[in-house]
Amino acid sequence: MMNKRVFFLLVVGITLSAAMSLYAQTQIPEYRFAVGRWGFTGERLFQNDAGARLAKVNFRVPQSGSIRYEFNVRYEGGAEDGQGGAGIHVFSDTAYNGASWGCGKSYLLWLNYDENPISRDIPRGLSAQVYRSYTNSRMELVKSVSLADYEKFLTAENLAAPIFFRIEVYGNTGDIRVYDPTDPRLYFLINVEPRDVPLKGDWVALRTNGLKASFALE
Repeated sequence: MMNKRVFFLLVVGITLSAAMSLYAQTQIPEYRFAVGRWGFTGERLFQNDAGARLAKVNFRVPQSGSIRYEFNVRYEGGAEDGQGGAGIHVFSDTAYNGASWGCGKSYLLWLNYDENPISRDIPRGLSAQVYRSYTNSRMELVKSVSLADYEKFLTAENLAAPIFFRIEVYGNTGDIRVYDPTDPRLYFLINVEPRDVPLKGDWVALRTNGLKASFALE
């Protein structure tokens, strides 16, 4: 059984790795700001509306075969009210430019903070989820885990610094390697559902819920 530390690094890595797809081309690919206040400042992509609950930007990024992502992400504020989240739909077959819960056929990797969650499936405080999206309005919770042990790291100093990640996705086998940010010699390995292999998609949808964040290359 996957331990909490491995799952934390895995979900954070996957959640943020797809954001790197936005920068993995020589030029920024086609993108569509859907919900929220998105924009580029220098080399960073910002979502600046902490009140947007379904903030989303779609990027046309063909995804198949082996992909390597190296990037950083930084928290920019908004979770002072006790709730906020960020994540991304990967390997999506479509892009919807309005507010939506799901994103076609895709996987949503989500990092969540909620001091008073409504659903019994969502742990109080810091947690991580993996959803399987079937349509723009239908999703299924695949995995949910409490990350309460990591809340001690949510200090102002730590949140102000970018977190660097390296992810390798092997679409033909469904293997995902998430390298340990504290020791690049180590990585954690998981496999997606065999029925979803090979992994392919034309879009990613980067999204936030009730917080601000920015993304960039190392």
